[in-house]
Amino acid sequence: MKWVDNISLRAWGWIVPIAIALLAFALRLWRVSEPNKLTFDETYYAKDAWGLIHWGYARDAIEDANDKIIAGNTDVFTTDPTWIVHPDGGKWLIAVGEWTFGLTPLGWRFSAVVVGSLMVLVLARLVLRLTGSLTLGALAGLLLTLDGLHFTLSRIALLDIFLAFWMLCAVACVAADRDWLEAKLKLDGRFRVWRPWQLLAGLSFGMAIATKWSGLYLLAAFGIAVVGWEIWARYRHGYLKTWRNWIISTFAVGLPAFGWLVLVAFVMYLLTWTGWLIHHDVYEARFGHQYGADNPPWGAYTDYPTGGPFGGIIDAFRSLWHFHGMTWRFHTGDYMSSKTHPYQSNPIGWLIQWRPTTAASDFDMAADLCNAPAGSKCVSEVLMIGNPAIWWVGSLAVFTALIAWIRNPTWRWSLPLIAVAATWIPWFTVGSRPIFSFYAITTLPFMIVALCLVFAALRRRLPARLWWIGLGVYTFVVVALFFYFYPIWANSVITYDAWHSRMWFTRWI
Repeated sequence: MKWVDNISLRAWGWIVPIAIALLAFALRLWRVSEPNKLTFDETYYAKDAWGLIHWGYARDAIEDANDKIIAGNTDVFTTDPTWIVHPDGGKWLIAVGEWTFGLTPLGWRFSAVVVGSLMVLVLARLVLRLTGSLTLGALAGLLLTLDGLHFTLSRIALLDIFLAFWMLCAVACVAADRDWLEAKLKLDGRFRVWRPWQLLAGLSFGMAIATKWSGLYLLAAFGIAVVGWEIWARYRHGYLKTWRNWIISTFAVGLPAFGWLVLVAFVMYLLTWTGWLIHHDVYEARFGHQYGADNPPWGAYTDYPTGGPFGGIIDAFRSLWHFHGMTWRFHTGDYMSSKTHPYQSNPIGWLIQWRPTTAASDFDMAADLCNAPAGSKCVSEVLMIGNPAIWWVGSLAVFTALIAWIRNPTWRWSLPLIAVAATWIPWFTVGSRPIFSFYAITTLPFMIVALCLVFAALRRRLPARLWWIGLGVYTFVVVALFFYFYPIWANSVITYDAWHSRMWFTRWI
């Protein structure tokens, strides 16, 4: 019966993506506690998260805190607040894992495993929506599962995997809103203020910005895109016949979209600062009078609090504003611009993974640990680098999608292009401060979307057998490269020669 077939198809549209997400979860959870130390910027975020769940704000730690934490001692924190240079949204998620498993490698990495796996589900569903193909939806989820940059960032407590997750959720909700709108426009041309998918997109944008401020670029880009898509859709359906209709429609569409996307995101962003706002007095005591040459005093209210029933609330938000000013000056001022890092990279090479970042490494291990030849040694590394078959082909797919959009400017072709531009191009403007190629994890899902859209277009133009052969060969290469590079993604102990053979370019070392 037809209705049974339809139910079955809808069910498989969830069963397959969930199965691939569970595969991603199993791969990422396996030996996630290795290396048994705080790697790279985990040294900041794991401790900040611990402070959030125990005291409501991040605290400074003593000098040898890392060694003590690995030894099982959590009594390493002072009562002073620490200067956080990113909002608390992502660290609250890290805190969930620490609340469950303690201040241990499993604890501070578990949330990244979960969120990274959920990204696989969301991406598979997004591509299924855009292409109508369960095969391509499954391919998208599999590609994200088998990518090395996504794999490594799903196994360490950095903020970028959480940023990428919320960005992807926001774009997926925007795509759902566009489909929802299309269905309504086929019925009538009424303007609808209630937009549930835009509400969910706004919440996701808010969480993205509450993880890292770079989420603002994506909100700005899709805030404009949502209005443009709807105006164009209304024109196509014949509802815009005069310039007066165009002007009225722009306001009728833009104002609700501003509320659902921007205002909701702003409220969500503020909510993630609740712990900070409740404890604003400790930040005023440490930072409010003078903190470094570039940060002037916050005002007399730090010594003489504002009176009245709302005085505490007013002072809390005044202090939060000043704290944001401190953070902005940190990211854009002379301090960061004067810094260098051996793994810093120019964003022009990010999409081809030209200069990856090492999160952890040990190049001085005894030869007998991996049966290395006499006189050689064993090594282990967590190299945050993508699967070349995904990134290199994905970069070509983005260029192909751009050409396809120029020839056929539909919203589906524009979606990955807008997302890639908003997550990549702004980094060209940051100047000389150190930035890293793993920031491109936010671009990766949308490169995969572009790739799957190209596959969908090829399916309509190529003989079925040739298309399936090409898809199978490509998938095989991706799988093969995942297992080939797995040792340098998963901190496996291998011989130096085996490690060196995987360094295809000197820029990877």
